[in-house]
Amino acid sequence: MTSRQECYVYIVMPGSVDFITAGKLVIQRSATNEHVGRFVYGKSYLANPRAVALDPRELPLADTVFTSVFHNGLFGAMRDASPDYWGRLIIERNLEKPLPSEMDYLLNSPDDRSGALGFGLGVQAPAPLRTFNRTINLESLQAAAEAIVDDRPLQSTSLAQQVRELVLPGTSLGGARPKAVIEHKGELWIAKFNCSTDRWDNALVEHGLLKLAHNCGINTPPSEVIKVGGRSVLLVKRFDRERCDGGFLRHRMLSALTVLGADEEVTMRSRWSYVLLAEELRRLSEQPAKDCEQLFRRMAFNALVSNTDDHPRNHAVIARTGWRLSPVYDLSVTVQPSIERRDLAMSCGDLGRFANKKNLLSQHARFLLSAKDAENIVEALIDVVKFDWRKSMRSVGLSESECHTIESSFVYPGFL
Repeated sequence: MTSRQECYVYIVMPGSVDFITAGKLVIQRSATNEHVGRFVYGKSYLANPRAVALDPRELPLADTVFTSVFHNGLFGAMRDASPDYWGRLIIERNLEKPLPSEMDYLLNSPDDRSGALGFGLGVQAPAPLRTFNRTINLESLQAAAEAIVDDRPLQSTSLAQQVRELVLPGTSLGGARPKAVIEHKGELWIAKFNCSTDRWDNALVEHGLLKLAHNCGINTPPSEVIKVGGRSVLLVKRFDRERCDGGFLRHRMLSALTVLGADEEVTMRSRWSYVLLAEELRRLSEQPAKDCEQLFRRMAFNALVSNTDDHPRNHAVIARTGWRLSPVYDLSVTVQPSIERRDLAMSCGDLGRFANKKNLLSQHARFLLSAKDAENIVEALIDVVKFDWRKSMRSVGLSESECHTIESSFVYPGFL
């Protein structure tokens, strides 16, 4: 037997706050369980002089039928708008069952997903939601998130209501850690919660890493930490939203996974590469030299702080006018026993994923950097990370004992 699902794809165009219909997505599953996705732009959308491509590489503006056999029939730009682990978890908890298809997850996630896309069954795009959680809701959000993480039954009517009304608006941002979208200081922020099983205060560590990355010349979003019920909650300002008269502008966003034409399958891991991402930025970015240098700094920083969670969904490009590398996000440290070799999630040079200075410098030209400039950047980052990491962590409130726990993550011996 074969099955067929279809939905309309909406977009908020640059300078607007309202969705319009961009096209139609159809996913057909064959008797052999192969999923084939087909997308067509609407004729009225193509005729709109302000129309923009959902993805300039995979879905350029054209009157044709685009086909995808990857990602269960989803195109990369649409997969990026689909909920990741945390979002799926609370959708399933809310509906009390797993969903049968990728399109079902798209249709059951809220319209405030990352980027500028929306999905629905109606030809006409719905109006965007205008209400968001506020910091006063954070204790309720945290309680609901903890119940989901701990897999506790939502027996309380009020708690179940919190899951529906408070947590669900943040289900499409990706990642495994609990989070929600809130309105704070008139802008939209992501609230990221700690888990009871964390070995250290992750909210404080990520806040400290963002400060440290900023000191290394890396583009970072504003962040702050507030205490809720005795626990730290990290607030990170969304860079794909911008306050304007009448609501929020939504900027298009593509993950590096999509830009690289890759997915999470092991057979595609050869595409997980900073070097290949730099090549794509040279073609896609409106300021390729600046973005390639930023990517190089980010790659070196991740190696110096042992951030092994630097997979391609934790990098992105964003379009306000033209495409640019997004600010850095989802920074973390990993405490590892090895002092000789540590690997990043993405290849970074001639020696593959080896987080080593020599390897980072081996492909400097692909990042549009001279050998001397690349060497100077790495040396400067070594100095900042080596001498400032503890100051950055202590300045955000991390305890001395927690600093001692993560100390081996920074400038490990094998890096040099």
